[in-house]
Amino acid sequence: MSRPWSRFGVRALAISLLVTGVAGGLYLESDRETQQRISSARLAAETEQVELELLRQRRAEHQRVTVQRRTAEREAVEKATATAKAEAAKVKRAEQVTQQQQQQQQQTQSSSGATVPYTGPIPASCDEFSGNRAIGCALTLEQGWGLDQFACLNKLWNKESGWNHKAYNAASGATGIPQAVPGNKMSGAGADWQTNPATQIKWGLGYIKNRYSTPCGAWQQSQNAGYY
Repeated sequence: MSRPWSRFGVRALAISLLVTGVAGGLYLESDRETQQRISSARLAAETEQVELELLRQRRAEHQRVTVQRRTAEREAVEKATATAKAEAAKVKRAEQVTQQQQQQQQQTQSSSGATVPYTGPIPASCDEFSGNRAIGCALTLEQGWGLDQFACLNKLWNKESGWNHKAYNAASGATGIPQAVPGNKMSGAGADWQTNPATQIKWGLGYIKNRYSTPCGAWQQSQNAGYY
């Protein structure tokens, strides 16, 4: 081989090696970048999987807590409802017992014709009272009743009118000291029934005697039924 061709071959080989080295370097660089991309993609996928798992766990925990809360609320409502029903039934039973006792008491009194004796404080005399009460006390004794009966009458008409001969209930029309309904019923005891407390008291005492026998009988009726 001649010298010029020898030189040319060496140069060609060198160039070939250089190109091969550059190509190899480029390939290695490309492969490294590819590996990095694959690694980054794998890491991103793993991170996303972890986040999805955490989200699933949180959702499951939220559902569990929600179910527990709703269950507790439902049980509390059911318990409160049951308690309310039990209390209502208890009150109703007590009312029924009270009503039965009152009915039995009234039946016993009606069958025996007797009035339960008054056991409250009895005034020593009519001098303890003044105004319309003093008139009422005197007329009670005049009817043949004792001071024990006036004690019942005093409670009864304290409740009805406060012994005010001008008392008037617009809703029912009840009038005067005995709260007669209608008020003009009292005209049977006197034409001055609207202004004279003694006339109202006389009528009231007559009403009580005819209907309940005694003031204590009328007071007992008022206690039992709310009216007399």
